[in-house]
Amino acid sequence: MKENSLYDKKSIREITGKNPDWNEVAKDCVAFSNAQGGIIDYGIEDKAEAPSADQTIDESLPVHLVNKINEKTINVSTFAEIRSHKNGGQYLRLHIFRGHTVASTTSGKFFLRIGDNSKPLTGNDITRVTAEKGYYRWEEQPTKWSWKEADPAKLESLITKLYSSERVRPFIKQKDTKEILDHYFLTEEESDKMTNLGVLFIGTQSQRGRIRNTPVVQCIKYDENGEKVQKYLWDDFTMTPEEIIEDVWKRVPDWKETHEISDGLFRQEIPAYDKEIIRELTCNALVHRPYTIPGDIFINIYPDRIEITNPGTLPLGVTPENILHKTIKRNEHFANLCYALKLMEREGSGYDTLYEIQLSNGKPMPRVKEGEDSVTAIIERRIINKEAIKVIRSALQMADLKQKQIICLGLIAQHESISAASLIHILNLKDREALSSWLDPLTKYHIVQPIGSHRAKEYRVSASLLRGSDYKGQTSLKRIENYRIKELIIEDLKIYTQASLKDIHQRIGKEIPYKRILAQMKNLIKDGDIKEVGANRWVQYQLIKR
Repeated sequence: MKENSLYDKKSIREITGKNPDWNEVAKDCVAFSNAQGGIIDYGIEDKAEAPSADQTIDESLPVHLVNKINEKTINVSTFAEIRSHKNGGQYLRLHIFRGHTVASTTSGKFFLRIGDNSKPLTGNDITRVTAEKGYYRWEEQPTKWSWKEADPAKLESLITKLYSSERVRPFIKQKDTKEILDHYFLTEEESDKMTNLGVLFIGTQSQRGRIRNTPVVQCIKYDENGEKVQKYLWDDFTMTPEEIIEDVWKRVPDWKETHEISDGLFRQEIPAYDKEIIRELTCNALVHRPYTIPGDIFINIYPDRIEITNPGTLPLGVTPENILHKTIKRNEHFANLCYALKLMEREGSGYDTLYEIQLSNGKPMPRVKEGEDSVTAIIERRIINKEAIKVIRSALQMADLKQKQIICLGLIAQHESISAASLIHILNLKDREALSSWLDPLTKYHIVQPIGSHRAKEYRVSASLLRGSDYKGQTSLKRIENYRIKELIIEDLKIYTQASLKDIHQRIGKEIPYKRILAQMKNLIKDGDIKEVGANRWVQYQLIKR
């Protein structure tokens, strides 16, 4: 298992021997507790997948470890157990539970698990963790109404959908109505009272209008001059979140507009805004907003884009850059219920789906902006690369590509030629190894081909796939062969005698990646065709006369 925001593995030496690092143990436990909880396996080395076959764990170590954690931390709850791997070796698994209050070390330090690291927290971050920890967990708060006072039609509809959903486990479907309501935190287990979440989904209009911070959605259309031309409101509390999501799609005619692109003898209709994108973004706005603060959800429609704005900031640990990979549920029970009802792609963020759809339709990636007290998701309607649509559709006929690979292919098709480093940056990945599952299957199936030497290697859609997809994109220097780059450098120096690489790059084509020109210049020097004049930043190049 790879280390991530929920899992870590450590050498057994960290908690045994003469000098165990209890401060490091405390730091990791605090970080997991302040995030989503997690697991640490002691006895599995960093790059190993299993303990050594002859490793045994002292039976007293689990109790000793938990006692030490209790000594070194505040508000951290753990449980340790000895496990045996199938190779016969033992290791110690430590479970760190998600805290309902902010955890710290006894020395007063705060940490948060972000990705596979335990990051220190200071100042405003500690305040945000305190808010996120849910001293007031809005969705679980009981109301004064019994579930027997709920709207009968909405209750019946919800239960029917949960019974029929393939995302609901069979053992849950064996429960009666009250037990299912308890399971999804729609009612308080020890009483008949509905929670705030329960009122949202099965309550009456009157009940929904009386709970604190019931979501209100405003959809406003603007013209080219920024003037409001249309407004849609969901503010009368008659609808459940599920009904709002459906009505946002059905009621706004702008979603149904399309782009027409030619495909040989035929025409293709590409939606201005895909139905799945509108549903996913609306659901995300409802699920991930903080319900401890007031504020409406705004869906703003502009001629070239839509912007969906939520009150509140992103959960701590989530940024506009890593939102493609992070799944942090601010309203965990709300998210789980929406997933069960098939209203969202998974129990968290569905931004990978948005990336896949936008790139598959030849459009820019989604963007996220975080303000002081709001988060805005931006989806553009314009198609920036019609040929990329053909490329992805042809590739899907060649191989069964996963979502990651479709996103990666979409980026390569739109950029024509792109380095691994650029893909890692755009996708906010850790390193080349993390990129492997996104990129390597594309090269394996000859959908994408690498070009250039190791350091200057770039990736582009294979020529055979371009021919097969009836590609009609404009010719670009990004796809130029290396031997032609050499010829252009030589021809340039024949005319200008002596020049810097920057000037040569400017003249033979700025579209060609600088690293590729540098690599071919080094090859020409190595072959004895060109020599360097000067040194360091003042170096210039000159042909060797023969």
